[in-house]
Amino acid sequence: MANNFITGLDIGSSSLKAAIAEVKKDGQLSLVKLIKTSSEGMRKGNIDDLSEMTRSLNMMFGEVKKVSRNALKNIYVNVGGADIHIQSSRGIVAVSRADSEINQDDIDRAMQASQAINLLPNRMVLHSIVREYIVDGVGDIRDPLGMIGNRLEVNSLIIDAFGLDVKNLTKCLEMAGATVGGLVFSPLAAARAALSKNHKELGVALVDIGFGTTSLCVYEENKLVHCAIFPIGSGNITNDLAIGLKTSIDAAEVVKLTFGTASMKGVSGREQIDLKKIDPHSRNSVSRRAVVDIIEVRLAEIFEFVNNELKLIGRSGRLPVGSVLVGGGSKLPCIIDFAKDELKLPAQIGIFDASSLEIPSGEMSLQVEDPEFICALGLLMQARDKIYRGGGSGGPDLTGWFSKIFKYLLP
Repeated sequence: MANNFITGLDIGSSSLKAAIAEVKKDGQLSLVKLIKTSSEGMRKGNIDDLSEMTRSLNMMFGEVKKVSRNALKNIYVNVGGADIHIQSSRGIVAVSRADSEINQDDIDRAMQASQAINLLPNRMVLHSIVREYIVDGVGDIRDPLGMIGNRLEVNSLIIDAFGLDVKNLTKCLEMAGATVGGLVFSPLAAARAALSKNHKELGVALVDIGFGTTSLCVYEENKLVHCAIFPIGSGNITNDLAIGLKTSIDAAEVVKLTFGTASMKGVSGREQIDLKKIDPHSRNSVSRRAVVDIIEVRLAEIFEFVNNELKLIGRSGRLPVGSVLVGGGSKLPCIIDFAKDELKLPAQIGIFDASSLEIPSGEMSLQVEDPEFICALGLLMQARDKIYRGGGSGGPDLTGWFSKIFKYLLP
């Protein structure tokens, strides 16, 4: 294998996270390094300044090169943004063989039929995800290969994006010296790392609270039921604090990370925060309860978006596993209890299954438990899945106008 590294790169509005792994001869991945650097030029999941984003990527890739230059030759990248569209689709074909045995060509034709949807000229398909196959009216089939039937249907979920957003993203990556091996919808990557098969079977909502956006993935009976992205995240909390405390964005972020919590429990009314120690331009102190009050209001809005989406698909309060929280916003103290109250569901912080990778002991074994790295680690796992499906480590060919970007991902 010429290129023996895979890198999962999570491009966020405030930071870039990379997970670098070496591909062993048996196809197993050995985690080499986790890296976090600052991000500029990204807003709400989309690039709004090409040069700033390229500079941010150059900074990250400088760190990646310290591991190996080859780690830039096969990068799996997340795609987010609130303009992602998700829709159900169905493809139906007649089984071609005279003996009615379903072969791979029949499955491929059914998938192609499901992708024959009306897209605007500036949209492109990111994923066509199989939810179930149906043979002669009998559904809930995961793999129809070799079965007997006359008619094959596929029920799939089509995820499409604004083509120019994807083009700008890949252009930035190429300008910074990277070769893109694959593009993955952000919540799918996070779900791959944070959710077990049992979670997906029983019913679960993954909630990824990023800086600029919050994303949702719902699974039930081991099928992807629904996905959504909301244009609101933990960065909105920071902005609210900056306005409410009359301080800078940087100082507000420090206040959020140092004194922030999702609950008034245990917060004394007498506790004061001296803003002068954080921002020299500030001249006042503020009650910590006032800070928590600002956080709670915006956090309630984030979970209201999530709960309204669950209501739309009839899953509000009806998922046995409940919600699994990931992303930087999930590190806010007391957020689990807050999520339980707002969603009326069990809640937990998503933790990466360390058995999925070979992980050195020490600091890195602690880093993989950080919910901020879930998406980057999930991108690695998506790449590994592709290797096991026989696609090699190089990922899909992304040359040209991304006509070969389709990925058949089973949830």
